[in-house]
Amino acid sequence: ERVFAFRAFWIGRGDTTPLPGFDQDVFVRGTDFNQRTLNELLDEFAAQRQANLLYFKPLTSAELERRGTASGNPFTPRALLYAIVGHVLYHVHSLKTDYGVGG
Repeated sequence: ERVFAFRAFWIGRGDTTPLPGFDQDVFVRGTDFNQRTLNELLDEFAAQRQANLLYFKPLTSAELERRGTASGNPFTPRALLYAIVGHVLYHVHSLKTDYGVGG
């Protein structure tokens, strides 16, 4: 969520410098999530989500349609907003099916 949000912020502010791709596995290996409680991780996710809502809410139509490049692909902040939502839904589904978490 944080990477998608950064990309949306970058493009939404009008910077057209292409953003590089990233390897999610490298990012995951970069810290030990077992050192943090589930509540800490959920609090961090909630704070990031709140920050995203505060960022996206006041954007104008023109800002939402600005174009930029990330990972070699064209994006708009609007498209990244949809990607953020879809990404969360993907992980919620994975938690349920792969880990038996949730209803």
